[in-house]
Amino acid sequence: MEPATASFILIGLMLVILSTGIWIGLALGFVGYLAFLLMTSANPGLSFAPTLWGSMNSWTLTALPMFIWMGEILFRSSLSDDMFKGLAPWMQRLPGRLLHTNVFGCGIFAAISGSSAATAATIGRMTIPELRKRGYDDFMNIGSLAGSGTLGLLIPPSIIMIVYGVAAEVSIARLFIAGVIPGIALMLIFSGVLMGWAVLNPDKVPPRDPPMTFAQKLNESRRLIPIVGLIGVVLGSIYTGIATPTESAVLGVVGSLVLTLITRTFSWKMFADSVMGAVRTNAMIGLILAGASFLTVAMGFTGLPRLFAEWINSLGLSQFALIMALMVVYIILGCLIDGISMVVLTAAVVMPAVKAAGIDLVWFGIFVVLVVEMAQITPPVGFNLYVLQGLTNKPMGYIAMAALPFFLAMIGMVFLIIFLPDLVTWLPNQMLGQK
Repeated sequence: MEPATASFILIGLMLVILSTGIWIGLALGFVGYLAFLLMTSANPGLSFAPTLWGSMNSWTLTALPMFIWMGEILFRSSLSDDMFKGLAPWMQRLPGRLLHTNVFGCGIFAAISGSSAATAATIGRMTIPELRKRGYDDFMNIGSLAGSGTLGLLIPPSIIMIVYGVAAEVSIARLFIAGVIPGIALMLIFSGVLMGWAVLNPDKVPPRDPPMTFAQKLNESRRLIPIVGLIGVVLGSIYTGIATPTESAVLGVVGSLVLTLITRTFSWKMFADSVMGAVRTNAMIGLILAGASFLTVAMGFTGLPRLFAEWINSLGLSQFALIMALMVVYIILGCLIDGISMVVLTAAVVMPAVKAAGIDLVWFGIFVVLVVEMAQITPPVGFNLYVLQGLTNKPMGYIAMAALPFFLAMIGMVFLIIFLPDLVTWLPNQMLGQK
């Protein structure tokens, strides 16, 4: 069978299987098995067990369950609830007022979670009732949560960055540092969207809360100290070289447990629920990684990644044209599969072309994270949309439309790092030196 024909058959088969609702990891593994049968003479059974073991037996991946567990602990504690009270006094003078607590709350929680869905769920559970009670517009409240929740992928520590780092063989510490400035920039862009909306719709913004003195604001902000301290321990240990990302993840878990004891929110039920939540999430991610690894090995046997890279090179695309083409591909994929699957599924096919084009792999990692962020708020698979639907009981179409301005803001952020690549590469080069 011709490679092109087989490729179309495999892609079509994958879309059909995914549309049935079967687990993504199983679908990826099954398509890999068929790729072996259709396009190679190799025995798939000889590659199956070593590939599954190799995909799971990675020291780098041990950071993943720890960061997820840390987010689960904080999700179930009272620490997230204190964030609203600590942030609210400082947002009153901004156009849009307390809507900005969604953006900055998600930005802070993202720095200790690493998960987009967990960030949206935690901050949404905190801010939606408060903002509704105060009369804020539901459309922009939900939209800002959907968009800002994606910061959980860009602001380190990020689960997607760990997965990309393993797949592309890139330093995870360098990726974490590279995400800091783009993460802050995207937060400011989201706030700018809220300010623009508030200026155009002043009647939809409730009046300010009673004014507070500077001392009163500082007193309220004391509630942020535990969260900020935990962020300092986790990220500071990585950036100063004291700990690896895996070790810092363990520090984060221990720190979050200590904080729950100090704030008297620890219970054995909370502990057990956090463990089970982390186990379920990790099992899902592990199955996806295993299936995608097997598919990647199958693609290597077929030679399709090499053929794809040669085809891209034959087109003579500039770096900009290649990035634009990949952005369209990733946005389309984001409508069909989740972010982790996007990264591990495309790594083997895309990386040869990216390397051949001379694109910095750390910069490309941040680009991938941004387009995966878009996938979190694009129907029908966008995880953040489902999280917010569960929190608000609004129709999926309503939530997707509310998220649209922030989706466009993310596209703007992609162009920003294209034309100002130092936003990504400057900080890791300063802290870790040139590669």
